[in-house]
Amino acid sequence: RYRQPVREERVLLFLDLVGSTTLAEQMGELRVQELLTRFFSDIDAPIVLHGGEVHAYVGDEVIVTWPADTDKGSRRYLDCVFAIEDRLAKRADHYRKAFGVVLDDAHNRLYVGNTVDLSVTVVDTAQNKAVGTIQLMEKKTGKDGKAAYTHDLRELVVDSAANRLYVTGHSSQPDVSSVLFVIDTTTLKVINTIDGLGNAKAPGLALDAANKRVYTSNLLADLVVVGTDSNKVVAQHRIAAEQPMNIALDPAGKRLFVTDQGSEFLRGYQAKSSGLVSKHPGQRVLVLDRSTGKELASIPTDAGPLGILLDAPRKRLYVTNREAGTVTAYNSDSYQKVATYTVPTHPNSLALDAKNNVLFVSIKNGEKNDKGAEESVARIQL
Repeated sequence: RYRQPVREERVLLFLDLVGSTTLAEQMGELRVQELLTRFFSDIDAPIVLHGGEVHAYVGDEVIVTWPADTDKGSRRYLDCVFAIEDRLAKRADHYRKAFGVVLDDAHNRLYVGNTVDLSVTVVDTAQNKAVGTIQLMEKKTGKDGKAAYTHDLRELVVDSAANRLYVTGHSSQPDVSSVLFVIDTTTLKVINTIDGLGNAKAPGLALDAANKRVYTSNLLADLVVVGTDSNKVVAQHRIAAEQPMNIALDPAGKRLFVTDQGSEFLRGYQAKSSGLVSKHPGQRVLVLDRSTGKELASIPTDAGPLGILLDAPRKRLYVTNREAGTVTAYNSDSYQKVATYTVPTHPNSLALDAKNNVLFVSIKNGEKNDKGAEESVARIQL
């Protein structure tokens, strides 16, 4: 068609996904590609309906064109923009990417964190239906003129007796602090946003309800302590774990168990975002005195330790090893390994059915899984 140069007047519409780089870091390339495929599919019908032509797909961007109309009253390209907004709004629930969950059995509530849009979906477990969505933060316009969230949702813990839900918000910008969102579970409203968790991602979260403390870890190698009575940071300790991830708390003592991952990917992120040079090989669980942050013990693990769960009555500590494709079990007093369970790659989070002595492990897809394949849960009879 264009073997000979032709001058045309055309209208161009550029659409892209805000924050796709941050999403790729958090969700992985495969899941972000699935998100983009869904996005492009959803906006196709409004484009066709309003006479648009897709000129090109460029990464997370699509370029749509129309001939410039001689009819000055035509608004089809503008109408297309509003039609796309309406389409995406109607399908908003399809874009929520669940990351963390926490169950409040006493109040028949399940809280599901949505990492993409920084919100929490509230499920009534008695009625088996969603009863609300809590928006933790609104988008902010950056220097580039684009609106985006400044944080990513990570973990959730619930204090059932106090009617409080705590959610960590990763900082996605090097000059912005990670935060702790405090939610009143009776009103489903955010009542406080506590900053000071460090200008880095803050992956770990644990609650000590009895002593009114929340513990968080960050990728500056800090343990940050928040008082749930004062709603402010009350202590901060530099710890030996250079890549502290998830946290398990010993309710009967002063110990914290923290997975120290030792990921090459995270080393690059830390050096680029904060200048922290991570040298320790990780691949361990660090046992800390939670009042001082001092190291009490170091427990070797398989490659890529991530999720951690303490079964205090049985004196068992369970760890998911994301890269190794294993779950390891330890005696929580002697720190000796007592069992290794092989599961599909990549094991992520843990949940325990203490009554039936069953351990459940969420399994995330890896590069070898088929695109769009469903993820799974492994069941381990202990």
